Amino acid sequence: MELGNQRASGNVEDRRGMGVAAGGLGVGGIVVAVIAYFLGFDPGTAINVGQQVSNVTQHERPVAKGTPNDQMGEFVARVLGSTEDAWSKIFAQSGSEYRPPTLVLYDGAVRSACGMGQSAMGPFYCPNDEKLYVDLSFYRDLQSRFRAPGDFAQAYVIAHEVGHHVQKLTGSFKRLEQARGRVAQAEYNRLSVRMELQADCYAGVWGYHAGAMKQLSPGDIEEALNAATAIGDDRLQQQTQGRVVPESFTHGSSAQRVRWFKRGMESGQPKSCDTFNAASL
Repeated sequence: MELGNQRASGNVEDRRGMGVAAGGLGVGGIVVAVIAYFLGFDPGTAINVGQQVSNVTQHERPVAKGTPNDQMGEFVARVLGSTEDAWSKIFAQSGSEYRPPTLVLYDGAVRSACGMGQSAMGPFYCPNDEKLYVDLSFYRDLQSRFRAPGDFAQAYVIAHEVGHHVQKLTGSFKRLEQARGRVAQAEYNRLSVRMELQADCYAGVWGYHAGAMKQLSPGDIEEALNAATAIGDDRLQQQTQGRVVPESFTHGSSAQRVRWFKRGMESGQPKSCDTFNAASL
C-alpha cells in the first residue's frame, strides 16, 4: 500500500504494555479460542467464554488517544485514517455524518464493553463501545499460519472490522442482536453469514476508495483476496476438523467472502452490499 501521504488517525488507544496479567488459557484453551474466532462464533459469546476460562486482570489507567510512534502502530493508524476519509465521504453523499470508531491496540488480553477479550480470539469489534480491538501479533499468524502475507491483507482485517462499525451506524447490527436467543441456531448462523459477508463487502467498498486515492500498489487486491480465502469457514473447518459442515458456517465460505469483497471493491457503493436481501450469496 502507498500510505505515505495518508494522514494517520488519532482515534487510537494504545494499551500495549499496560501490565496485563493472565492466569493463562493453556495450549488447549488457546486452540479453542482461535478456532472459535475463525469459525465465526459471535464476538460477545467468544469473549465471555474467554473471560470464564481465564483469570485475566488489567491495570486500569486513563488512555489518551493518539497516533502510535512505532512503525506498525503508525501503519494501522494510517489505515484507520483511510477508512475514516472514505466512509466520511460516503456518508456525506447521503446527507449523514460518519462517526468514526476507536482502534484499541493491546497485548494478550483487553477489557472491552463486550467483556474480556484475548488475542487468541483475533481482532473484534465491540458495538457497545464502538471500538475495534487488535493485538498486532495476529498479523504474524495471518502470514505464517494462514499464509496471507502483505500490508493490504493486514489493512483488509481492519477494514472488515470497520465494516461492522458501519453496520452499527446503519442499523444492520440490530438484526443479529434481535435474533440472539429468539431463533434456532441454524437460522442464527445463516444470519451471521450474511452479516459477515456484508462487512467483507464494506471492506471492498473502502478498497475501491483507497484505489481512487492512489493508495493501492500492484498485488494489493490479490493480498486481500488471499486473506478472505484463508479465513473462509470451509477452509478453516477442513483444516481444523477434517470436514466441512455448511450449516455451522457463520462467516461464509472462502468463495463467498471473496465474491462479496470483490463486489464492494468493483462498485464502491454500500448499496451493492445488501447481503440480507440477496437471493444467492
